[in-house]
Amino acid sequence: MMKKIIAAVLFLLTYGANAQELNKQDVKNEVMRILDSINKAKLPETKSGGGVEAHWYDRISLRGYAQVRYNGLFSTNDKITCDQCDRSWGTTSTAPDAKANNGLFIRRARLVFSGQVHPNVFFYFQPDFASSPVTGIQNFVQIRDLYFDLSFDKKREYRVRVGQSKIPYGFTNMQSSSQRLTLDRADAINSSIANERDLGLIFYWAPAEIRERFEMLVKDGYKGSGDYGVFAFGVYNGQIANKIDANRDLNVVARISYPFVIGSQIIEPGIQAYDGKWAFTDEISTGVIVNDPKYVKDERIGATFVLYPKPFGIQTEYNIGKGPRYNPLTNTVDQTSLNGGYVLLNYKLDIKKQRIYPFAQFQYYDGGKKYEKDARSYVVRDYEFGIEWQPIKALELTAEYVVADRSYVDSARPINRQEGNLLRLQAQFNF
Repeated sequence: MMKKIIAAVLFLLTYGANAQELNKQDVKNEVMRILDSINKAKLPETKSGGGVEAHWYDRISLRGYAQVRYNGLFSTNDKITCDQCDRSWGTTSTAPDAKANNGLFIRRARLVFSGQVHPNVFFYFQPDFASSPVTGIQNFVQIRDLYFDLSFDKKREYRVRVGQSKIPYGFTNMQSSSQRLTLDRADAINSSIANERDLGLIFYWAPAEIRERFEMLVKDGYKGSGDYGVFAFGVYNGQIANKIDANRDLNVVARISYPFVIGSQIIEPGIQAYDGKWAFTDEISTGVIVNDPKYVKDERIGATFVLYPKPFGIQTEYNIGKGPRYNPLTNTVDQTSLNGGYVLLNYKLDIKKQRIYPFAQFQYYDGGKKYEKDARSYVVRDYEFGIEWQPIKALELTAEYVVADRSYVDSARPINRQEGNLLRLQAQFNF
């Protein structure tokens, strides 16, 4: 393809002025002549004589995906919202007669540039063209990932990841949104790290055989989390991605996860934990009191169990910890305990080249969300029932019915429990 492009450019530059005098056969003959000369040209060799030396940019691949959603079907309560989930779900208005005002919504639009630019350096860059820095603004370009993996051996079993990337806490956080069955991550795990990412330095280790298994679990449609090592340990800012660190306290994180093969099944148990201090910046409303707002204790430990769908699957996680949480009785943000998790049941049905995944999930969370207004206090009990259909690799269609029961309070809404149901639809395009 590149040779054809070069030939076309050379032809246009050379003969563009006389284009009217050439017929189709002349054009074809001239292009073939230029291609033949390119094929015969001697390409440069490496100093060792080992063949053609590829440029670093020749090793970078490009892929991506986009998600378009509609959350306006059969809604029984438009006041139900979930800021971390989907800003086109419900309304943020506090008016008694408030109605959802969002129609079709681009939830994600991402490109991934990646490649092994050196035998010991892997590069990964993922911008998102559908980010929303504030409510009401859509399609704002923002960096999701920008990191480099430095490996120390030929098999790349030992590596250090430097830059902005996912923090290794929780299976659902590691799992790409392009792979996940439910439209949103569970509150209990995702409340740990908004957008799952931060700036840090993470060490990963996994045997080459297990790295291949991680890759297979994604490539072959088993909804894997991707390759985040058997063992991970690192430090990160603790202030979430795309924000300047507001204190000088680095968070520490560790994770162990191993996919075992037992007969025809694959199971992956795991455990993870992090510890650090959260620094409030502009999240606290006037009049709300926080003791030492730059150094609020933020720590968790969680467990994971995954039975990959062959064809029936189970995915479950639970975590406990301490973190900031709004107290409506005292109008303060306190350091309190938190707990919660989810159970996801799923099934993988292959029909020729098509894949169908029925699924059901229950999630529970009792705790605060430090990155929302006033460290908003939550009690969540949601049921989700859905199906994902992949007629072709480039297209995935998901329908999900949600039965929600959410209490979330802050200084503007000290009493706020919302219950309701709705049908959510998504079309995902892979390229």
